[in-house]
Amino acid sequence: METIGITFLLLFYAVTSHLSGSTYVRVPPILHGIHGNSLLLPVENLIWTEDMDVSFYWNFRRRSDHHSTLLVVSKGKKFINMDNSKRFSFQPPNASLLINNLDETVEGEYRLEFSVTFRNGSKAVKEEKLVQITVDVPISVPVIRKNPSTEVVEDRDDVMLICSVENGTRVQYQWYRNNRPIRTGARHALSPNNNTLVISPVRKEDIGDYSCVAKNVISQKKSDPVALTVFYGPYNLAVKSDRGLQTGEVFTVNPGELVFFDCWADSNPPNSCVWISKANNDTEVVMIGPRFKVMMSYTLADTQEYVCRAFNNATQKQDETQFTLVVASLGPGKGNGADMLQAGSMVSPLAAIVIASLIIITCMLVVLFRKSCHPHRAIKNIYKRPLSDQKGPHLSGHEDATEDFGIYEFVAIPGKAESMQASSRSLAQLDSIQDLHTTIYDVIRHIPETPTQSLLK
Repeated sequence: METIGITFLLLFYAVTSHLSGSTYVRVPPILHGIHGNSLLLPVENLIWTEDMDVSFYWNFRRRSDHHSTLLVVSKGKKFINMDNSKRFSFQPPNASLLINNLDETVEGEYRLEFSVTFRNGSKAVKEEKLVQITVDVPISVPVIRKNPSTEVVEDRDDVMLICSVENGTRVQYQWYRNNRPIRTGARHALSPNNNTLVISPVRKEDIGDYSCVAKNVISQKKSDPVALTVFYGPYNLAVKSDRGLQTGEVFTVNPGELVFFDCWADSNPPNSCVWISKANNDTEVVMIGPRFKVMMSYTLADTQEYVCRAFNNATQKQDETQFTLVVASLGPGKGNGADMLQAGSMVSPLAAIVIASLIIITCMLVVLFRKSCHPHRAIKNIYKRPLSDQKGPHLSGHEDATEDFGIYEFVAIPGKAESMQASSRSLAQLDSIQDLHTTIYDVIRHIPETPTQSLLK
């Protein structure tokens, strides 16, 4: 029965070896430790029973040595530490090895040798496993150093950026410009470990914030950005004005208008500008500075030619552009939009003041008319006048003829075809009598003669 159990165990070992690639144990091929910490070398898939005797040997060989050193030994249940530093020890119940206080002296190759002997006299089994151990130091924040530290000029100077860390082992570097990875090219070169970036020569498109990332297998840190400033230009030189009309290099402005021109170019640092007048194959410097003002003449179709010359003192490069001024009447609404807006803003308050004044004057006239003429009172008195008794003596209403002198207007009141003369009493009853046809002449004709004769005397 014991023989059957051992045979089954050997068969299990054979199947495990075929599936996992190892007969009895499995260890990681590479381990990375942190400086100053501890590290465990794990041993897995070891079956240890009472029917077998197992022996372990851990040997260590540094990278710079050709000979190995025996660290610990285990025979049966006994563990023997062969290292006096006590930095190495077994971790029962298997052959796992614990390493304390890691530093560069414990880096190297570790070899595990073990043998299994079955007590029933079966053939012994021996195996050997290798583990590579590295000890790394965490990376500190990298720092970038720029050479030269001052500004550089395009197409003339080279720049070198060096990324370094105070602490860290087996560091790898990656460069970024404006948070985008930098790739090598005709003008960009990297050192073997990528910690140095060389740009030769620098150009305008190299302007930006540069940073580097330093990393190893246990840590990663990014540097603070460093700005690269490049002197360049002038590029895209142009003359601009906020007045008149521009067609290509020709500016058309109103006569007698004060015009300002700006000479602009893409340049770092800003350019020094010179304005030159051209006439009769002769040139004359008329102004120095980025802005030029011209008072146009009052002669229509008058033309003047000017040149704006821009010079970059840092790059020692210059550029110039020529333009022509033409005097012409652009008419209303053809000037500067800002002027039109300003004029509109001045007219609108004036119009409001005029309208308000007219309304006030109209109201005052109405009030004065009402106070002087009393139209409502006159109409009311007419309708409230009592009717005279028809049987009484005839009264014309004009007993005092002196009150009737003046200019009279003949008014015809429409009525029937047949007309009749109205007496003064009929006129008093005008509101109640319809179809009446009379004139003011008839009224005057019936005025008594006695008062008139007395007025003439």
